[in-house]
Amino acid sequence: MVAITASMVAELRARTDAPMMECKKALTEAGGDLDRGEEILRVKLGNKAGKASSRVTAEGVVAAAVVGTTGALLEVNCETDFVTKNDAFLAFANACAALAAEHGVADVAALGNLPLAQEGFGPTVEEVRRGLVGKIGENMSLRRVKLYNSGAKLASYLHGTRIGVMVEFDGDEVAAKDVAMHVAAMKPAALSSAEVSAELVEKERKIAAEKAAESGKPADIVAKMVEGSVQKFLKEVSLLDQVFVKASDGKQTVAAMLKDKATTVKSFTLYVVGEGIEKKVDDFAAEVAAQVAAAKGQ
Repeated sequence: MVAITASMVAELRARTDAPMMECKKALTEAGGDLDRGEEILRVKLGNKAGKASSRVTAEGVVAAAVVGTTGALLEVNCETDFVTKNDAFLAFANACAALAAEHGVADVAALGNLPLAQEGFGPTVEEVRRGLVGKIGENMSLRRVKLYNSGAKLASYLHGTRIGVMVEFDGDEVAAKDVAMHVAAMKPAALSSAEVSAELVEKERKIAAEKAAESGKPADIVAKMVEGSVQKFLKEVSLLDQVFVKASDGKQTVAAMLKDKATTVKSFTLYVVGEGIEKKVDDFAAEVAAQVAAAKGQ
């Protein structure tokens, strides 16, 4: 039987916001599998257990730049939150985003070869990165970059330094900026229901099926319940179907707002710092116990 440690329970709680005991029970049932434990909690607790699923697990910043009709959204990672407030690190991230937009660079490998001089380091982005690693004493990396160069209008929004959005649109700039802010707040998975990934839909369908099966209703009713849950989910994660965060009536969708403003959103990119990166969680109690045991063995 897999031992359920305090750090495992803490990580599942960070993902789901579920009570500690519920997290421990779910992990026990899942045999220590965190992903399965999260699914079990979703079945038992509904969408409440998914509220924290987007919490970041690594440090860094998101930077954005638009040069003419070319835009770049960039994530630069580091090891600790302390470094995200370092002026040299922030200047490096912003300079890299500007370079990506200026040179039309769509991948971090190419970005690393572009010319840059900072803090006496250079002559390339990669050489500056290495120099800053040595000066600051902490590893850092260019994680990902999204380039927009179709010639369409662009709007960007940064929520602090941890969340960044870029929107490609035609029409009203204010409306597009509002959409970028909406994306940062509501974190849609896709522009429309049709664009939600099959993998995400299948995962939600599986959770809905397990939850519906517990109702004890006939199979045909269960099937309808599952389909209803999936359709509700698609509306919740699709940008155009979501209720606009600034809707005065609390009902107007993003699609309706854009129609009123004669604006079309073609695409968007949302970066949340550390999204999808597993951050090491130290089990300090276990570490101390190990040190004590080692000391006794001397």
